[in-house]
Amino acid sequence: MTAIYPDLDGASIFLTGGGSGIGAALLAGFLAQGAKVAFVDFCDASALVDTLAATSAHAPLFIKCDVTDTEALHAAMEQAHATHGPFKALINNAANDMRYEADAITPDIWDASQAVNLKAQFFACQKAAGLMAPKGAMINYASITYMMGAAGMVPYVTAKAAIVGMTRALAREWGAHGLRVNAIAPGWVMTEKQETMWATPEAKAEFIEKQCLKEHIQPGHMVGPTLFLASDASAMMTGQVMVVDAGVVHAG
Repeated sequence: MTAIYPDLDGASIFLTGGGSGIGAALLAGFLAQGAKVAFVDFCDASALVDTLAATSAHAPLFIKCDVTDTEALHAAMEQAHATHGPFKALINNAANDMRYEADAITPDIWDASQAVNLKAQFFACQKAAGLMAPKGAMINYASITYMMGAAGMVPYVTAKAAIVGMTRALAREWGAHGLRVNAIAPGWVMTEKQETMWATPEAKAEFIEKQCLKEHIQPGHMVGPTLFLASDASAMMTGQVMVVDAGVVHAG
């Protein structure tokens, strides 16, 4: 259960990476508020759309898109704007947190990581600035990995640190136009991808010892904070990083 934000009812929302994991939870969360959500994903999300459309006031608009293709991303945003109207919120969620030892990183690996984790977020913000409703909100997904100095994923950690700087710079630049730009830094969220690839019982037990709250973070835990930052309830918040990590980095 989450709070109800009346200003999100009927609002136009654009979400990247909405087909699985945190993105799918965010998609369902905004639809439950009565929002009109358009989302992009690299993989086919037609089955998810059919499931959510059956219980939502507004069927989600899915546009298959690789967010690293800036021209395609901007075209998808224009389509969403034409269909649902000016955006009340942009949520930059798409990411790829693949692991690489530092001495194995090639220029191609580095460039590919920055393209999906950083470049796509900036150019989505750039485009959204011209498609926003008055007092629109942008929410960029960062990560606590840059606060922890997480090893084994330097390109991803670097991008997530840069997102915070980008968020603060855009908040300053666009605040006079009524646009708010904030970031969310999740802890270790137990998505299907994490459970399949890296969340061994030993790794999960070790990490939860770092948390104040002894419960594994689920994708649904990201919904409430994101709705809050997208809504008028956070009208005077901009340039902020909201950490949602069960108390790892600021209480440790």
